[in-house]
Amino acid sequence: MDKGSNYEVKDIKLAEQGIMNIELAERNMSALMTIKKRFEKEKPLKGIKVGMALHVTKETAVLVKTLIAGGAEVAITGCNPLSTQDDVAAALAKEKINVWGYKGESNEDYYRYLKNIIEFKPHITIDDGCDLVTEIHSKYPELIPEIIGGCEETTTGIIRLKAMEKDNALKYPMIAVNDNKTKHLLDNYYGTGQSTVDGIIRATNILFAGKTIVALGYGSCGKGFAMRCKGMGANVIVTEVDNFCALQASYDSFKVMKMENACKIGDIFCTLTGNKHVIRTEHMKEMKDGAILANSGHFDIEIDIKGLKKIASSERRVRPFLDEYTLDGKKIFICGEGRLVNLAAAEGHPSEVMSTSFCGQALAVEYCVKNKGKLSAEVIQLPEEIDDEIAGLQLKAMEIVTDELTDEQKKYLASWQEGT
Repeated sequence: MDKGSNYEVKDIKLAEQGIMNIELAERNMSALMTIKKRFEKEKPLKGIKVGMALHVTKETAVLVKTLIAGGAEVAITGCNPLSTQDDVAAALAKEKINVWGYKGESNEDYYRYLKNIIEFKPHITIDDGCDLVTEIHSKYPELIPEIIGGCEETTTGIIRLKAMEKDNALKYPMIAVNDNKTKHLLDNYYGTGQSTVDGIIRATNILFAGKTIVALGYGSCGKGFAMRCKGMGANVIVTEVDNFCALQASYDSFKVMKMENACKIGDIFCTLTGNKHVIRTEHMKEMKDGAILANSGHFDIEIDIKGLKKIASSERRVRPFLDEYTLDGKKIFICGEGRLVNLAAAEGHPSEVMSTSFCGQALAVEYCVKNKGKLSAEVIQLPEEIDDEIAGLQLKAMEIVTDELTDEQKKYLASWQEGT
């Protein structure tokens, strides 16, 4: 480990590669770079400290540099022990940006780094999974009066925040960036779909065509994953607890069944729910020899790994991100230790899709600053016009031009008198 007064990374000598990867990401994040240029001129975040617990990837580095361009001081750590890209962390450290993180963090280091972010005393928090917010509320409530607000990136984090809100435990406003259409309908759908398949293939090098894939959960992430698997020639089964999502899956041509039945016929299983123990030991006991299990929810509890370790007769690592467990004479394979497979075994979402997600984060931070003291301590969605602005920036980056309403059409849409 290489350490400095404001960083702790695996190897500072990886910085040169990290800088090149960040440059490549910037080329594919034109929408966010447009915001960065405006921030450089206007400095809307001058004097603001932003504390971040996000995946430390090349795309996140572009967000960090965007916030700094806006005048903010930034400190960042990872939000998942296996998601940090060590070359990117080194690049940020080399540029004298506060960063703590490495791929394969121990649980102790993970929370020690979160503590470093908290001791940075941020005015705004950016979270992916709500661990930073939870730590502040649980252990450092004295910091809350100075916190303007926060932004949450993921479905899992929003679930936790709404639980806090329901319990009257949330003490500062949190913007649900995940609820932007330009986030969950792009990032979760297209990003998770592609990067999850990428992670499973990198971990296993398995052919998807002809396989039976079980997608556990059919929210935006599950929809994207199922679509990509179908496109690669797989037979897809969906398990769901939500009636409408199950209905959508059926209308989208996928088989819908209980996990107790799907577990017997699936070749590859992927959890995408944000919930706990979606794949349990009773399911694993019924699986085929050679079944592959992966998770693309947030935490490593969607698959009951601890339960599997207790009942397995042996365990070994057969590839860098693939563990083999022997169970009743058959083999069960776990990708990426049951953590986010798209980041543990691959590189996360493509830069293009993260551009719109991080436009949402950058503009949410600006929105918090502009509305300091005006927002309630609740989960808040960004105004629709900001979401529309982000979509417009991405269309411009793709050189796509939309139609415009005529004056007659505007008048018609604004009236109610004209009918048949």
